[in-house]
Amino acid sequence: MGKRFLLLIATNILVMVTIGIVLSVLPIGSYITANGIDFTSLLAFSAVVGFTGAFISLAMSRWMAKMMMRVRVLKPEDALSPNERELVEKVHKLSRAAGLTKMPEVGIYQSPEVNAFATGPSKSRSLVAVSTGLLQEMDEAAIEGVLAHEVAHIANGDMVTMTLLQGVVNTFVVFFARIVAWGVSRFAREDLAPIVHFIAIIVFQILFSILGSMVVLAYSRYREFHADKGGADLAGKDKMIHALQSLQQYTNRISTEQSSIATLKISNKKGTSLLFSSHPDLNERIRRLEAK
Repeated sequence: MGKRFLLLIATNILVMVTIGIVLSVLPIGSYITANGIDFTSLLAFSAVVGFTGAFISLAMSRWMAKMMMRVRVLKPEDALSPNERELVEKVHKLSRAAGLTKMPEVGIYQSPEVNAFATGPSKSRSLVAVSTGLLQEMDEAAIEGVLAHEVAHIANGDMVTMTLLQGVVNTFVVFFARIVAWGVSRFAREDLAPIVHFIAIIVFQILFSILGSMVVLAYSRYREFHADKGGADLAGKDKMIHALQSLQQYTNRISTEQSSIATLKISNKKGTSLLFSSHPDLNERIRRLEAK
């Protein structure tokens, strides 16, 4: 669910800041002339940095997810429990129905929250992971609906299309961060200007990356409706609706503290808080599926 986007966005910001620091130290991609900023050179430089950062983040996505979430990958050839083997078989069955020729890796991570996510740099190098909390809280029909939703994300190529969008956002983040940083450095003493410029680039790149993530999260919310539809096609409309209703019951039970932690996960948020959520309102998701 929201974890795949949160992980990709967090990785992207980390990669972009690292690239920004390295390029600020090295004499590469000079765009500042005696007459000020060469905007054409800066835009070209920003595009190269922006898309490089996005695709590095995508390439690292599956590895980062396994490391950060401590995912235990379930390999069919290993000695798995009956429930674990059934989970792998369900994901593979849904994947074949979705037309995937290379089966995703299937994993479990320890967490009491009800959550699942799919990630990976391509359809042939993907991962579907579920939390232990989801397996404990949901019945078989709801679990199948959730798995179908995640497989639909892989089949739809959402990670790649979001990476392309992230590359565009990164381009403008780098572009405007350096313009503002250059402007700020003009107010510093001449001997301090390079230091101020260096620090300002990092600060504004982080700030603009956070603002830019709102665009990516808006796209994420849009794609959730398509993944719901894809999940309904794979597992059946009733199972997909049942999965969303089960998630809704879970979110209604969790405490206010837990709800604040789940900002970028499954939510029933509305209004301004929805701008920072990767998922649309569950009621709206259910309503749209019921209307089909």
